[in-house]
Amino acid sequence: MENAKFKLVAKTFQGVEEELATEISQLGGEDIIIGKRMVSFVGDKELMYRANFFCRTALRILKPIYTFEANSTDELYDKIKGYNWEQILSPKSTFTIDSVVNSDEFRNSRFVTYRAKDAIVDYFTDRGKDRPSVRLTNPDIYINIHISHNECTISLDSSGESLHKRGYRVAQTEAPINEVLAAAMLMKAGWNGNSDFVDPMCGSGTILIEAAMIATNTPPGIYRQEYAFEKWPDFDADLLHEIYNDDSAEREFNNKIYGADINPQVIEVATKNVKSAGMERYISLEARSIQRWEEAPQNCIVVTNPPYGERLKPRDLEDIYAALGEKLKHIFLGCSAWIISSSREGFDKIGLKPSQKIKMMNGALECELREYQIFGGTYSQHKKDIAEGKKEDRREKRTPKKESFKREFDKKGKEKKSYRFDDRTAPKKEKPSKPKREKVFSKRENKPKPTPVPTENLERGKRELHGDEFVSKFVTFRKPTMIDESATENKQFRKRKNKE
Repeated sequence: MENAKFKLVAKTFQGVEEELATEISQLGGEDIIIGKRMVSFVGDKELMYRANFFCRTALRILKPIYTFEANSTDELYDKIKGYNWEQILSPKSTFTIDSVVNSDEFRNSRFVTYRAKDAIVDYFTDRGKDRPSVRLTNPDIYINIHISHNECTISLDSSGESLHKRGYRVAQTEAPINEVLAAAMLMKAGWNGNSDFVDPMCGSGTILIEAAMIATNTPPGIYRQEYAFEKWPDFDADLLHEIYNDDSAEREFNNKIYGADINPQVIEVATKNVKSAGMERYISLEARSIQRWEEAPQNCIVVTNPPYGERLKPRDLEDIYAALGEKLKHIFLGCSAWIISSSREGFDKIGLKPSQKIKMMNGALECELREYQIFGGTYSQHKKDIAEGKKEDRREKRTPKKESFKREFDKKGKEKKSYRFDDRTAPKKEKPSKPKREKVFSKRENKPKPTPVPTENLERGKRELHGDEFVSKFVTFRKPTMIDESATENKQFRKRKNKE
């Protein structure tokens, strides 16, 4: 059945599950359950396509196909081999396996991957057929194995490459923030494009671009070249074509987004990324240190990712956070600021009392996203003015109330919402100032790929290092001393002869 519903699992970062569940709910997902770094839900093929295309906070969308219990690697092998793999793979197919293990019985994810691969290959060879091949990059089928204790779930990865790889990044600086994390920060901040936006330490421009995409309601999937489900046997090219080319939900953004960084070469990188994303009409970039900010847009929202101190001296780090706090207090009055960092010392130097603290993970670093409401006078007087109606509670304005999912989504009492895909016959809104995008999925060569930007001209330390160049940053190699073995042997012989 074309409209048959099935279980799906969306993976994300720790601390972002609520935002992802909200996105899936808005797309029409059912039976939504929040787990650790994941959200499970029920939907059909169209919802799976839309989740890949629209979800800003999802890393990948999995379709579970087989769940069983196994207490040993041999039992794991037998259960996987017993599955009907001919409905997924053919002898000409290529596949790759990604294993995630949390179990006392299965402690080595790589060994689980090997045993699963052997089981799939043996399924075909035992039937006298050619075996499918393993390909680590760009395979036909991405297989995901998740083991929790003794419960094993095999899923098809419908995304392929992680969804944080939007496709607009053509250049980068050292340690850019993940696109999914940047989008989650903006959603937690309640950003919707109703004011000006500032990132005074913008780096390669990720937060700025994600902010512009949210403000214009531009789907993150429009930059992607390919999804893994496009190689599945039941792929519906017409359905994806319809989803891609429907821009009726996109909107105009009449405010401005400002980005700055102390390094002019970093601003050049950000400019290339902004142009690649097609957001240059909304984003203004400038090479400027935080100390040089003298004025700011009124009632704007500030979201930034300052250095954490991993590559800076402690004194330099303290100076940056102290300057940031000083400018927030004197330049950004009437604004709200959201700052993510793993540096408690840095937060202390800001010198402001946060109104919210949200734990998040930035890679392997435990971070906090803190909100600061910037106002004149004392905090107690500020709260009193809000209570008396003299001031507007910016927190209520910035952070809309989220639907409470808890650990299980309660569908009862939920308002029926209207989405752009509910009525496909409705005429699209005309936007003469913005050309309509067109993409034919049966001919992928019609969509030009982003041109990589050479980074050789960037200063060392301001671009990503690889190979020997990366190693030489930390290790100084000494030229080895060559020893003439014949001369050594003669010297030792002479010593023995003198002793005799």
